[in-house]
Amino acid sequence: MTDGTAETSSYIDDIREQPAALRRQADAPLPSAFGDIDLRDHDRIVLTGMGSSDYAAIPIERALGAVGLPVVRLDAGQLLDVPQRVTNRTLLWATSQSGRSGEVAALRDVLSGSNKPALTIATTDDTTSPLAEMADVVLELHSGPEATVSTKSYLNTLAAQHRALAVMTGAAVGPIDDDIRRIADEVADLLAEWPDADAFAEQAWNAPRARFAYIGIGDDAATALTGALITKESSKVPVEGFVGGAFRHGPYELAGPGLTAVLFGPGGQDDPFLPGLARDLTASGSTVLTVGPRAYAGTTLLATPDRDSALARLAVGSVRTQLLTLAFARATGEVAGRFRFGQKVTAAL
Repeated sequence: MTDGTAETSSYIDDIREQPAALRRQADAPLPSAFGDIDLRDHDRIVLTGMGSSDYAAIPIERALGAVGLPVVRLDAGQLLDVPQRVTNRTLLWATSQSGRSGEVAALRDVLSGSNKPALTIATTDDTTSPLAEMADVVLELHSGPEATVSTKSYLNTLAAQHRALAVMTGAAVGPIDDDIRRIADEVADLLAEWPDADAFAEQAWNAPRARFAYIGIGDDAATALTGALITKESSKVPVEGFVGGAFRHGPYELAGPGLTAVLFGPGGQDDPFLPGLARDLTASGSTVLTVGPRAYAGTTLLATPDRDSALARLAVGSVRTQLLTLAFARATGEVAGRFRFGQKVTAAL
């Protein structure tokens, strides 16, 4: 398969480099300071970032909340608006691939005095960035330079944060590192296959009143929201991202012929939202895809590993979505990953 209009884009190079980036993360030692952090010492845990760096924290937010810890995820713009959410007893965990995005960098000046956190963790690829300089502990991504839309930096954020969380919660990091290496192999296998979605993308884009929704549950909400973001960035297709049952509350009126809905989750009947939504959307005449290990009834499957690893499902599902953006770029005549108006690092507030 050729990459069509996307052949000139370094976006493809970043996609292809993801297995190597994941292996670098799995092989890198974590800062020993993570072993000294007691998450219960803090009045709250604030997770922050912008765009995909914010969405990548959804699994961490859910994991911390599930054990009763006082965690909140706020994008850095919201945190700048009300910095009083951070106190001198707060653990702040901020994520930015560059460490230089406008809102995240501005936190350094805003969070001081009584708003200075007790502990700041920075997840970044640039250990000399403003974010790294304000941090007590730096979690390095090891994703390497990234030319355009977030790909390997996003996968490595997922991997790095799962590793750090394991140490802070007293779990063994070795099995996670082994899982990351296995995921790298699974991503490499998928990229060697390079599945062709051109016919699907062409039909979806050229449908009368074409419209698009990505809908995810649980940890997979991170893939839905990030997938919608990078699809807009890379192929200029206007996709909305939704979490859980939110699509039913208003946006459901978009259902019917011309709607393409992509559902992100573990599949089957084990969640309260997506099986029924899949049934109703297909009955309405919408086109529905499942990204997960098993298809929801009546949908077409873009498969992720069918094993007990949420991280594998998220990582391979994200790569599935990246490949879908390339097909959409060919359908729209865009060079995948090329920015028209923005740039890689959004420094402006």
